[in-house]
Amino acid sequence: MKHTTSILYKIADDVEELEQIHSLNYQTFVKEIPQHHANKTGKLIDRFNDENTYIVAKRNEEVIGMIAVRGHRPFSLDQKLENLDSYLPENAVPCEVRLLSVKEAFRGGRVFYGLCEQLVSYCLEKGYTMALISGTTRQAKLYKHLGFLHFGPLVGTKEAPYQPMYLTKKNFELASRVFQRLLKRKEKPFYHNFLPGPVEVTKKVREAWQKPAISHRSTTLLNVVRDIQSKLGKLVNANHVELAVGTGTLANDMVAAHLSSLPGRGLILANGEFGERLKDHGRRWNLSFAMVHNPWNTSISIEEVDRALKDDPDIRWLWAVHCETSTGYVSPLKQLTEVCQKYQVHLCLDACSSIGVLPVDLSDVYLATAVSGKGLASYPGLALVFHQESMMPNAQVPNYLDIGTYQVYDSVPYTHSSNGLMALQAALSNPQPTRESLAEEICHTFMEAGMDVLRGNNYSPGIITVQLPEEIDSRVFGDRLKSAGVYTSYESAYLLKRNWFQVALMGEQNQPSANKAIQLITKLFNQLHKEKEMNT
Repeated sequence: MKHTTSILYKIADDVEELEQIHSLNYQTFVKEIPQHHANKTGKLIDRFNDENTYIVAKRNEEVIGMIAVRGHRPFSLDQKLENLDSYLPENAVPCEVRLLSVKEAFRGGRVFYGLCEQLVSYCLEKGYTMALISGTTRQAKLYKHLGFLHFGPLVGTKEAPYQPMYLTKKNFELASRVFQRLLKRKEKPFYHNFLPGPVEVTKKVREAWQKPAISHRSTTLLNVVRDIQSKLGKLVNANHVELAVGTGTLANDMVAAHLSSLPGRGLILANGEFGERLKDHGRRWNLSFAMVHNPWNTSISIEEVDRALKDDPDIRWLWAVHCETSTGYVSPLKQLTEVCQKYQVHLCLDACSSIGVLPVDLSDVYLATAVSGKGLASYPGLALVFHQESMMPNAQVPNYLDIGTYQVYDSVPYTHSSNGLMALQAALSNPQPTRESLAEEICHTFMEAGMDVLRGNNYSPGIITVQLPEEIDSRVFGDRLKSAGVYTSYESAYLLKRNWFQVALMGEQNQPSANKAIQLITKLFNQLHKEKEMNT
C-alpha cells in the first residue's frame, strides 16, 4: 500500500473496489476501446476475474486507475502468440498484466507510473522476474518511457491493436529517474481563469501578440486596423469604431469629452459600481446632468427613465452601463433605444462587459465603449469607441480624447500598439461561443450548494456574482481558491465591501477545466461552511 500526493495505491480487497473495477473495465474496454460488446449492466467482469490480483489507484473512495496481474498459464498472450516463451529471456518467470486503465481526468503519466511502481513491488514479492502486457498502441511512447520492451508482432484487432511488451525490475529502475524528470516537466499545477480581466486567450491570440512589433505608420498596420474596424462594425452594427491605446476608463473619458461639447443636459443611470463611475466621469468633465440612481443590484425601469426624460426637456443625451460588471445586471438595450428615440435623446453606452458576451446591436446607439479584453477575448490595452455618425476633430477637447481626430487619421493619430492590434484581430477571427448553458450549470451548482447567487432574467451569462454568508470572508475565500489555482474576481474594493466574489465567463473557457474549477469552489464553500458550524 502506498500513498502518493493524496492518491492511494493498493491491492483491491473489498467488494466496493471490485464493483468500481468492473465499471472502469466496461468504460475502457467497451465504450472507449471497442473490444467487447455493450450490455445493460454497465459492468464488464473479466474472464480471469477469479485469478486476477487487482492493483488500484484510489483518490478518496474513487478508483481512478487499475491494473490486473495473474501468474497462471496459459496467459491470454499464449493464445495470441505462438510459442510465447521464445520471445522471452531464458529462465524468465513471467506474470501477465492486463486491463490497465486510468480514468480520463487522471491520465498523463503520474497515475500510470504509480500503478507500475506498485506492480514491480508485487512481482518481486511473488518471485516474478518480468510482467508481460499487451499495451495499446495509443500509449506506446508512455510505455517506452517506463521501461517496457516490445517483442513480437501486434495482436488484437484492426480497431483495437496491441503491442506485446514486458517490464523487468532493472528496466523499470533505469527508466524511473528519466520518467520522474519528464513528469516534473509535464506536470503543471491546476490553473483556471474566471477573471473578467485579464481573460484567458487562445493560442492564436498569444502567437499574434508575440509577433515582432511594426511601425504604426506602416501600410501593414493600417490594414490590420481596417480589418478590426470592419469585424467590430459587423459584430455590433456600428458604422464607425475608433481604437485607442488605453482602457475602458479612457474610452469613457473620450465619450465624456465629446458630450462636453454638446448642447443641453444629460441623464446618467446608475445601479452599480460602473454606473457610479459614469457619474464620476460626468462630474470631472463638469457635465450638466440629472440621475436615475437606484441601489446596487436593483433594476432601473424604463418607466423611471421615461419620467425623467419627460420631466426635463433639456436632456439631450442619456449615458448608461449596458452590463453592470459589479453585479452582472444587464439594462434592456431595446427599450432604452426606444425611449431615447421617443424624446430625441442621444443614447451612450458603456458596453465594456457586454460586447463579445451578449448579442449587442448598436445601430441606434450614438456612442458606445468597449475594450480589447473581456468578451472580445484578447489582451487588455485597447480602448474602443463606437459611433454611428461621422465626426470631425474638435478643438474643445484634448487631442488624445478627440474621437474626430481618431476618425480622420484612420484610428492611428498617434503611436499605436501593433501587438495589441494583431492580437485583437486574431481574437475577432475566432470569436468565443456564448456561455448561456455553462452559466446556467454553474448557477445551478452554486445554488444547490447553498450559495446566494445574484440572478434573474436580466443578468449576463458572462458574470456570476455570489453573496457569501457573513461567516465566510470573501478575501479568505478568494485567497484559498487562488492557492488552489482557481482565479475569481474578489479583490476589488466594492466586492470586498459586500463580501461578494464573481465568476466571469469571458475569454477562453475550457469546459473540463471550468467544471473542475467549479467543483473546487463548491468544495471549499462546503468545507468553510462546515468549519464555521462546528465552531459555533
